[in-house]
Amino acid sequence: MLIPGKPSRAIIAVAAAGVLLVAAPVAEARVTHITIISTTPAFGGRVFGDVGAYEQVRGTAAGELDPLDPRNAVITDINLAPRNANGKVAYTATFTLLKPVDMSRSSGVLVYGVSNRGGRALGFGNIGGSATDAGDGFDQKPGHVYLASGWQGDLPFNNGAAAAETVAVPVAAGVTSPTFARFVSVAGNVNTRPLPGAGRTPASLDTTKAKLISIAHESNVGVRTGVVEIPSSDWAFANCATMPFPGTPSSTQICLKNGFDPNLAYELVFTAKDPLVLGVGMAAMRDVNSFFRRASAADGNPIAGRIEWANGYGISQSGRFLKNFLLLGFNEDEDGRIVWNGAHPIIAGQMGQFNIRFAQPGNIANIFEPGAEGPIWWGDYNDKARGRGVTGILERCRASHTCPKIFDDLGGPEIWYSRGSVGIAGTQGNEYLRLPRNVRRYYHASTTHGGGGGGFAVAQPAIAGQMLARNPNPQTEIRRALFIALTDWVTKGTKPPPSQYPNVKDKTLVPSTAKAIGWPKIPNTPTPDNVINVLIDYDYGPDFRYNDESGVMSKVVPPIKQIIPTPAAKVDEDGNEFAGVRSVLLQAPLGTYTSWNPVASGPLMGNEASLAAGYIPFAMTKAERMASGDPRRSVEERYGSQEGYNCLVTRIAGQEVRKRLLLQEDADRLIAQAAASNVLLSDPDNRTAKRLCEDLAQDDDHHHDGDDDDDDDDDHHGKH
Repeated sequence: MLIPGKPSRAIIAVAAAGVLLVAAPVAEARVTHITIISTTPAFGGRVFGDVGAYEQVRGTAAGELDPLDPRNAVITDINLAPRNANGKVAYTATFTLLKPVDMSRSSGVLVYGVSNRGGRALGFGNIGGSATDAGDGFDQKPGHVYLASGWQGDLPFNNGAAAAETVAVPVAAGVTSPTFARFVSVAGNVNTRPLPGAGRTPASLDTTKAKLISIAHESNVGVRTGVVEIPSSDWAFANCATMPFPGTPSSTQICLKNGFDPNLAYELVFTAKDPLVLGVGMAAMRDVNSFFRRASAADGNPIAGRIEWANGYGISQSGRFLKNFLLLGFNEDEDGRIVWNGAHPIIAGQMGQFNIRFAQPGNIANIFEPGAEGPIWWGDYNDKARGRGVTGILERCRASHTCPKIFDDLGGPEIWYSRGSVGIAGTQGNEYLRLPRNVRRYYHASTTHGGGGGGFAVAQPAIAGQMLARNPNPQTEIRRALFIALTDWVTKGTKPPPSQYPNVKDKTLVPSTAKAIGWPKIPNTPTPDNVINVLIDYDYGPDFRYNDESGVMSKVVPPIKQIIPTPAAKVDEDGNEFAGVRSVLLQAPLGTYTSWNPVASGPLMGNEASLAAGYIPFAMTKAERMASGDPRRSVEERYGSQEGYNCLVTRIAGQEVRKRLLLQEDADRLIAQAAASNVLLSDPDNRTAKRLCEDLAQDDDHHHDGDDDDDDDDDHHGKH
C-alpha cells in the first residue's frame, strides 16, 4: 500500500515481491500509481547501432476518473459505476514499455500501439527474423520508445501476470437491458455454445423470458428466409457437453436439445444484467499515454523527460477503436493537453462496439450490430440521409485544439466488409468528402485485410470456406514507408506523400455492382454482385447516442430503417483496382487480386463479404487463356520472359521509392525476390521482354508525383 503523506513523490521498493510501486500526483495525471513488475533485456541484448540495446518494462497502472468531468461524461454508464472514497471511478490497466536502455539515445518519439484483443503491439514493421530477435530492426534502429496497455474491458484481467494487455473496468451492478447474440457457422454434432462476450450475464436462466430462432438464409441486406422460433423447452441456458439436455445450468452457455445445424444461423435475444463500463478503457488508455509522456522521474516514470512527440497506431479492431477514441475526444487528457501528435488507424473501415452497454468489442461488422452509426468521415459532413446533422470524427478535438496529424490507412475489405467507403462518399454514396488539412488517406488497392504475404508466384493456396484463392498482394512495404512519413510529418513538419484513394470526384468510387466497377467476365469465377457488406441504418432506440457510437441499445434485434449506399473501387480490364497506393506486385500482376471473397457455404453462402480477399491467376500462355475464354492477357503475353518481368519490377520499385511509398531497402529486397521467382523461363531475346528492359533503361523522373499542399483538393487520389 502507498505511504500516506506525500504519495505523489513516494517511491516504495518492495524487494520481497520484486516490484516497484510508484505514486503519481493527481495534479499531473489521472494514473495514481504504477507498479513495475519486471524489467528485462529485449531481443537477447541485441545492440541496434548508436541506439544500443533495448529493455522491456512490464507493469500495471492504477488510475481514477472524475465522472463529472465532461471529458469522462461521454463514457456510457459511468454515472452508474461504483465510486471510491474520493468519489472517483477506478481502473487498473497492464502496460508494457519497450525502450532503449540508455534513454539519452532515444529519438524522443513515443509510439503507442493499441492492443488488438489484448495482443501486445510493441512494434510496427520489422521484417524477417522473429519477435524475439527484431528481424531487420526497422522499429528499433531509430530509437523510438514503444508502449502498449490494456483497454478492452471484457477480457479477463491478468494483473500483468500474462502476455495479454488487459484492463479491469467497473461493473454497473443491478443494471439490466436487452441484448442479443448470434451463432453462425457452428460445427455439426455440437449442442453447447458459449454466450459471446463477457459482461453479458443473463438476468434470468428462464428460457421463456428469452427468444431463440434459427435462420436458413440471410442476405447482405438483412432479408431472411426459413426463420423458425425454437420452443423454449428445446433449449436451455446450460452446459450439455457432459450431461444430457437440459444439462447443467450455466449463465455463460446455451444448449440446444437437438444440437446445432451447421447449415443454419441462430439468434438469441435475452435480458442481460451487470454491464461492464467498457468506455473506461478509453480513458485508461488516454491516462496511461499521458503519464508516460509527461510524468516526472520522481513519479516513477522510467522515460521521464525524454519524450517530445507521441504517435498512436492501431491495426484492424484497434484501429477502429482509435477512431472512436478520437471521436469521443480522448486525445485531450484531463489537464487539457494533447495525447498524440500523430495517429495512424490501419485497416479500420468503420468503428465498433467500444462504448456501448452489453457490447462485444471483439466483433467487427456483423449484421445488426453497431459500428457505423456515427461519423466515419474525418471532416464535417451533413448526414442528411440518416437525419443526424453535421458531424465528423474530429469535432471534439478541433474544439479543444488537440487533433493529431492522421494517416487513414485502409485496404480492400475495409470497403467491402467494414463499410469504409461511406466515410469517403457520404451516406448518399455519391458525394466527395474533402479531407481536413491534418489528414491523409492511403487506400491499398486490391488487398486483403492487412495485406497478403507478398512474393511473386502465379499459384496461390485456397482458403477454407471461401470461393477464391488467397490474395498475396502485400501492404507491408508501403506501410513501412508511411510509418516514416508520419513520423517525419510530426517531428520535422515534412509533408507526406499525397493522399491516394478511390473517390466520387475521380469516378473511381462507384456502386458496388459488377457492371459499375467494370468487372471482367472471367470464366468459372464469382462476381462481386451482392457481396458487399452494406451499411444498414438501424433503430437501436432512444437511448442510443448515434453520433457518438455510444449508449444503450433498447431495441434488439434492431429494426432496419434503410439501406445506405456502400460504393466500391472501380477496376481495370484485369479486375484489379487502380485507385490508391499500389504495391509492386499489383503493378506487375500475375493475376486478379480482388478485395472481396464470397463465403462458399452455409446460411451466408455467396452473398457475404468477409475480411478475406481473393485471387484469380492469369493463364500462363495465350493458348491456355484462349482455350478457357479468359479475356485477361496471359503472363507470357505481358512479360515475355523472366528478364522482362525482372525489368518491370525494377522499374516500378524505383518509381515507388521516388514517391516515398517504398524504402530503398525494401525495393532492393523485392527486386531480388522477383528475380528468384522463376515466374517465366529465361529468354533475354524475347521481344516483349526486350521492350520492358528498354523502358527501364530509359526511365527517368517524369513519373515522380510532386507533394501536395495542405489542401486535399490537390491530391490526385488514384489516377494512374
